[in-house]
Amino acid sequence: MENIKIKKQNNTEIGWQFLVDVDGIEYEVILEREYWQKLTRNDIEPSVLIYKSFEFLLKREPKESILRKFNLKDISYYFPEYQQAISI
Repeated sequence: MENIKIKKQNNTEIGWQFLVDVDGIEYEVILEREYWQKLTRNDIEPSVLIYKSFEFLLKREPKESILRKFNLKDISYYFPEYQQAISI
């Protein structure tokens, strides 16, 4: 399994912006507060949701195929089962 590192987390007006490293490939991920609350009911930290989401993605596609910049809610466009699989 690839090595997933959350390198940076910044607060934004609508949520958070993360810089994630997976074995040398960097990704910029936006997580909207409202979407985080919908998926987690505030039960896990935003960074944990990002980590689990990358685990989800990496089970389905190689790291080279993951978009380098995306909003976390975009995952469900490509993988309709995402929200159900990741929700707490």
